[in-house]
Amino acid sequence: MTITTAMLGATRLIPSSNPNPTLRSNPSSLSTKTQKCPQIIPQQIATLSISAAAFTTIPFLLSPQEAMAVGGEFGLLEGRTIALIHPIVMGGLFAYTLWSGYLGWQWRRVRTIQDEINELKKEVKAPAVTPEAVTAGAGADMAASPPPPPAKASPAEGKIQQLTEERKALLKGGFRDRHFNAGSILLGFGVLESVGGGLNTWLRTGKLFPGPHLFAGAGITVLWALAAALVPAMQKGNETARNLHIALNALNVALFIWQIPTGFDIVLKVFEFTKWP
Repeated sequence: MTITTAMLGATRLIPSSNPNPTLRSNPSSLSTKTQKCPQIIPQQIATLSISAAAFTTIPFLLSPQEAMAVGGEFGLLEGRTIALIHPIVMGGLFAYTLWSGYLGWQWRRVRTIQDEINELKKEVKAPAVTPEAVTAGAGADMAASPPPPPAKASPAEGKIQQLTEERKALLKGGFRDRHFNAGSILLGFGVLESVGGGLNTWLRTGKLFPGPHLFAGAGITVLWALAAALVPAMQKGNETARNLHIALNALNVALFIWQIPTGFDIVLKVFEFTKWP
């Protein structure tokens, strides 16, 4: 009733196509009333402005019930099939998060293993020259003696050899590029599905439900963005950024695990209050 009254009131404000009937019956009067046009045109503009303002207020006069998203207006978007996409995708992203973390840790190992090798090399001292070697070198006329047996490798040298072989194997794995690609996919699909999950809830129920699951999901999305924002500093060798990147992703995994029970409860409600498809 309020909308109808507003529309009728607005139509009364719109001027008719011929505001002065005498102009149609007596065309010769146009020349005599030309001086009144400057007064008629501003009045028409004002009435049209008022009419436009009245029509633009119509959406605000709608009742909240008419603006809700439930009731079948969105068809399949409100069904069980679309509702189950979010938990399935997020379950896959949780496993992909663990895989991305493994790739990142292997790439970190490639960098840190070289530091270990450098430290061990400092412990290895040059072999001392024995008196026997000096005597053998001084007597040129003496018969050549068989070479001494090679010195036994020290534990540090053995460790260096082991770490060097391990580093070569890690480099062949291409963990740096694989971790970067996995993180990019995780960021893109994670943010997309986080927003999509909230949108699907609104499509099915007409509102959101503030609670642990919603807040944890928002936190996970923010942590994804913060961890990705540290990449430029990490590429420049900033060790603080690297450590913070690891800490943020560890917190992300913890929130993910904590969110699983609440997500399972929501899935049960989906099966209770929705129908296929």
